[in-house]
Amino acid sequence: MIEAELKARVHAPQEILRRLGERADGRVEVYQDTYYDTVDGSLEARDEELRVRTVHGPDDTRTVLTYKGARVDQDSGSKPEHETRVEDAEAVHATLRGLGYVPAIAFEKRCRNYAFQARGRQMLATLVRVPELDGTFLELEAQVEEKDLPTALDDIRAVLAELGIAQDDLTTELYTTSVKAQRLSEQKEA
Repeated sequence: MIEAELKARVHAPQEILRRLGERADGRVEVYQDTYYDTVDGSLEARDEELRVRTVHGPDDTRTVLTYKGARVDQDSGSKPEHETRVEDAEAVHATLRGLGYVPAIAFEKRCRNYAFQARGRQMLATLVRVPELDGTFLELEAQVEEKDLPTALDDIRAVLAELGIAQDDLTTELYTTSVKAQRLSEQKEA
């Protein structure tokens, strides 16, 4: 499956919250993300991702292991995604380290998730704040077969427009890249 996803910078978070709230109830969650790579950075060089995410929600904590392949659409950054829930977060971290992977970066995302039907698709909208970064982001995604990716992205663009997101607000900026740059900037200033 492909995670058909578009991400945008949000200039009016309260208005987006209101519009999303008209579609679904929001679920507040905090993600603790750790991205792994080989010592020589070969996963990043191939545009692949290996992530352990622990999600702290209002009712539970769960951990998922995710592998994302290289982008299949450069304009959106959409990637094949394989994800599974794991029972023991520490065991997964230890397993990845034992296999020779090293933590490349870890950071927190503060999210409000909205799951809803739109244009005949199940979609997930996530309003995101990363404490280390300025601004608020909106991710809108749907899981699709690769042959359906262009149509799914058109549907996602239409829903974003309905939510008040302009085409100019879209970004393919990765949180990992932005957090690394922010940390490097802070180190230089220190």
